Amino acid sequence: MSKLQYCEILKTNINVTNMADTLHYLDTNLDALRGSYICVSNVHTTVLAYEDKAYRRVQNSAAMALPDGAPLSVYSRHAGFKDAQRVTGPDLMTELFQRAPQNGYRHFFYGSTPQTLEAMRVTLRREYPGVAIAGMYAPPFRPLTQEEDREVTALINEARPDFVWVGLGAPKQEQWMYDHRGRLNAVAIGVGAGFDYLAGTIKRAPRIMQMLCLEWLYRLLQDPRRLWKRYVTTNIKFLKYICRERRNRV
Repeated sequence: MSKLQYCEILKTNINVTNMADTLHYLDTNLDALRGSYICVSNVHTTVLAYEDKAYRRVQNSAAMALPDGAPLSVYSRHAGFKDAQRVTGPDLMTELFQRAPQNGYRHFFYGSTPQTLEAMRVTLRREYPGVAIAGMYAPPFRPLTQEEDREVTALINEARPDFVWVGLGAPKQEQWMYDHRGRLNAVAIGVGAGFDYLAGTIKRAPRIMQMLCLEWLYRLLQDPRRLWKRYVTTNIKFLKYICRERRNRV
């Protein structure tokens, strides 16, 4: 496989890339990537990894850690990687779906609820008629037993997917992918709220807010009671830790 470039941000290795390069890398290295996983990283996951060595190992063991959060690509550009751009999980999904007639990839969806998965299936059939849905599975809201996990892993592999999209939310989805590395004959990619965007249960921020690094604010305004602590506290911590790391390097 070709060597990837990355920028270390709070001890997490974030890839320096863009959407076109990411798609090309997946296309040309898919077979070599099977059994591995890709994290879509943001401020929240980067702060978690900085504070928790075990979760940092999960992030840094990924085949790629894409800069899903705009502040990560901004940081990379300030660090000298002038071509660093944001690559979000939801955008990566739709880009691959749009290329379905050419690439023929098979997609498995793991996570969320049966209702969300069914709504997502309707959207996929309507907006991406060429996409191959290998399967969908909504796990129960409890840890699976070892036997159940073996059955689900077999179910996924028997469906012969190329990509397993994991929508469990961070840090659960990254831990799941780490625990199943080498066990899936596909590339696992954690996409957070990507399932909800496709299903229409959550509205994504307008493009202008995404470009201005304000997508977190849009999400916060939609669900303030659940998300205020995550976004406000985490954003403050990110700035504090960045300043601390810079002082330590001086």
